[in-house]
Amino acid sequence: MKGKPLNFQPELIIMKISHVDIYRFSIPMEPFEIATGIMNYAQNVFIRVHTNSGHYGVGECSAFPMIVGETQDTCLVMARDFSKAWKGKDASDISARMQDLHNVAAHNNTIKSAFDMALYDLAAKVVDQPLYKFLGGEKRVVETDMTIGLGTADQMSKLAIKYKGRGATILKIKLGKKPEDDLDRIRKIRSAVGKDIIIRVDANQGWDFNAAMLCLNEMKDLNIEFCEQPMRTWFDDRLPELREQTAVKIMADESCYNHHDARKLINSKSCDYLNIKLAKSGGINEGLKIHKIATEAGIPCMIGSMLESRLALSANLHFAYACKNIKFYDLDTCLLGHLADPVVGGLTYKGFFLELPEKPGIGADANEEFLKSCEKWSI
Repeated sequence: MKGKPLNFQPELIIMKISHVDIYRFSIPMEPFEIATGIMNYAQNVFIRVHTNSGHYGVGECSAFPMIVGETQDTCLVMARDFSKAWKGKDASDISARMQDLHNVAAHNNTIKSAFDMALYDLAAKVVDQPLYKFLGGEKRVVETDMTIGLGTADQMSKLAIKYKGRGATILKIKLGKKPEDDLDRIRKIRSAVGKDIIIRVDANQGWDFNAAMLCLNEMKDLNIEFCEQPMRTWFDDRLPELREQTAVKIMADESCYNHHDARKLINSKSCDYLNIKLAKSGGINEGLKIHKIATEAGIPCMIGSMLESRLALSANLHFAYACKNIKFYDLDTCLLGHLADPVVGGLTYKGFFLELPEKPGIGADANEEFLKSCEKWSI
């Protein structure tokens, strides 16, 4: 049975949700800094949604407090409430189950994305298909960028040289501090790596309008592919003006959580591209809606990520295979200093190219030995 990406419910036996296992899925990592803060470990949550058929689906989310406002602890609290709302209900009706979560609480998209992921994993497993095929997609070549976190200009340019030496052809540079410092950073990086490597920048809402105008105009001769989220979301009304008066293309990230945000950004001509992150949108169900609106408007998309393990990253790659309008890939989270790999199966990196095994569902699960060290709740 070939899957379809929207408004599709599999013709399956009714699978009642019996219980949900919830794990504090902390992954140690090297400190990673962006304009709005520093992450010292990946604040992740892992869940298994079990059914009376014996099948279960897995999901993972990665909380990034300075972006989405959720922490690992808030995710764990909401996970218990969401699990109670699902108990005894049909796991195959994905839209209805996600509406259950919206009825329990607004927002909380990060933890909702783990529950959404588990349902899609389960649905694809039951029909014995990899998730991308269940969603109607097909494999293609995917090369991720490599992100360089904030540091001094010298530190960042040295990292850029190192990644180029390892075969990276696309660098994503974190900026969003004082304009003069950011311009020094990006100029030194461009000089260090040469003119051929692709460079994109991400200000993570760090600039106000004047700083964004200055920085983007000063970068016009540096061959910058695009700038992600130059300003705080409360300056969204000025995005059309910024886009009109600067040469660097604009990608909306934190300004686009759901398909309503996408519609407003597109209608106001605020951006050239959209960044879809499952942990930001609430999962695959909402991500597909964003992709549909962007595709209809001719706005290319990027699949982005927080600090997920290879498990959620595998779901992201399945999603990318299913969405032809995704033209940019930011799936390097496991390369950003994770000090443990708590996953069995799932995607693999061949340099900066990603591959998936032909296994049912997401094709990944948590390592049982790692889970023994994780705090757990069963609801």
